[in-house]
Amino acid sequence: MFRKFSSGRGTAGCAVWSRADASISRRRIRTLVLRLLLLAVACGPGNLFAQSATTESSSVEQVVSTPKFVPEAADGASTQAAQSAATGVVPPAMATTSKFPAQSDYDEVHMKPMVKSEDAAKFNPNSAAKAEAEVDPSLRTHTKPIRVDVELVLVPVTITDSMNRLVTGLEKENFILLDNGEKQAIQHFSSEDAPISLGVIFDTSGSMSNKIEKARAAVVEFFKTANPEDEFFLIAFNEKPSLICDFTNSVEQVQGQLVYAAAKGRTALLDAIYLGMAKMRHARHQKRVLLIISDGGDNRSRYTENEIKSTVKEANVQIYAIGLFDQSPRSDEERFGPELLAEVTDITGGRAFAINNPNQLADVARKIGVELRNQYVLGYRPSKPTHDGKWRKVKVKLSIPKGLPQLSVYSKTGYYAPNE
Repeated sequence: MFRKFSSGRGTAGCAVWSRADASISRRRIRTLVLRLLLLAVACGPGNLFAQSATTESSSVEQVVSTPKFVPEAADGASTQAAQSAATGVVPPAMATTSKFPAQSDYDEVHMKPMVKSEDAAKFNPNSAAKAEAEVDPSLRTHTKPIRVDVELVLVPVTITDSMNRLVTGLEKENFILLDNGEKQAIQHFSSEDAPISLGVIFDTSGSMSNKIEKARAAVVEFFKTANPEDEFFLIAFNEKPSLICDFTNSVEQVQGQLVYAAAKGRTALLDAIYLGMAKMRHARHQKRVLLIISDGGDNRSRYTENEIKSTVKEANVQIYAIGLFDQSPRSDEERFGPELLAEVTDITGGRAFAINNPNQLADVARKIGVELRNQYVLGYRPSKPTHDGKWRKVKVKLSIPKGLPQLSVYSKTGYYAPNE
């Protein structure tokens, strides 16, 4: 192929023969590409690289060592054409049909993936999933109603006079007890101070910012009336309730946790009551009490007012509340706060104390503590016991000598009979 030229024409001759050689090489390349395309059509795109590597191993160096995934063209071109474009080899036009839909069809079949609440919260911090993901696990599901095997029904009773002062010194003969309208024989009567399992439900929402110091002082005063055998726990709530001190006999431990309570956020009062009721399932003493300190209202809870009322009716827990209410409520939640606390406490035989001056907090808390130490406890076995799981009304009346002032009775309104 290569020849020797004279010195005068060597340069031009080399140029001529070089162009000829280049032309031959281009023809060979076109022939090679055509053979590769014919092999691709005959064997399918999946065997293209394998066939070409075997047939032309002596003539062609393999260009692609590892197959690459190439996205489909938007106009529906085939995978073979897309791969050829990626490797720089452009095949002639072929009548092929893509097995994938056009891009416009994707929008119609696209489905939103299902994600867990905590995952959704990561991508959208303002979503409802965000609030749900932050909810305490104990609030995520409704528990079954409490059903007590009623052999002896115990009814704590508080008696006050017309000036809201405690009345002590009454005897068993001064009480009349009705179960679903039927008079019952009082088989147990006591007015002694008994150990209490007590939970404090403490409001740390933003609206408490100017009252929280007085509220802490109220808790301190309340604990001054504590019995050495009492046990306590503390739940603080704003956006959600949190158990910040588990059952303990140490008053100092509960008070120490209150030091770190800061007022911020919204008010999930109903959720806090639910958590307190759930915690009372682990109480050691038969006498169980929740004390709520709040400025009333609810604007954050997952549970509804009716759900909490049902839960309260099912539990053997008294609820007392100190409501710090503004004289000019700024929202519906604050406006209906006093009514909400009164309804919840009345069901259990407790009481709600409404005040509008934070300086009164300590005195009211001390009064509640004294009241809990001077309650009457009436016990009876139903004369007509049932096992239908239904609500049975309890009514306590007084039979007192004439001439005494009008007295008020506070007691729980009923209980659920056992199922079996």
